[in-house]
Amino acid sequence: MNLLDFVIAPAYAAAAPAAAPSLLSTLMFPIILIAIMYFLMIRPQMKRAKEHRGMLDKLAVGDEVITGGGIAGTVRAIGESFVTVEIAQGVEIRVQKGAIGNVLPKGTLKSA
Repeated sequence: MNLLDFVIAPAYAAAAPAAAPSLLSTLMFPIILIAIMYFLMIRPQMKRAKEHRGMLDKLAVGDEVITGGGIAGTVRAIGESFVTVEIAQGVEIRVQKGAIGNVLPKGTLKSA
């Protein structure tokens, strides 16, 4: 034993290299990572988009809605891709269907 052994660890001969991991164990981590991302990110987003499309399909004249920009009003006309919303008496605006954020319960705007 040399005094230098206390400062620097002695180097020993390396053992024989271990066998290479199999292809299955190599690909297991990315597969598990993709599955976790699907269940935590992609699937909930697809579910919300499906619910939003269903809400837009059920939209009817007279429904009280809030747009994505926060404008509240009553639906007066529904077109293919646009909705006419009355925000005050005699004041109507046209917004895209996708801009409708929520459908409010009947009478919500009158009580506000």
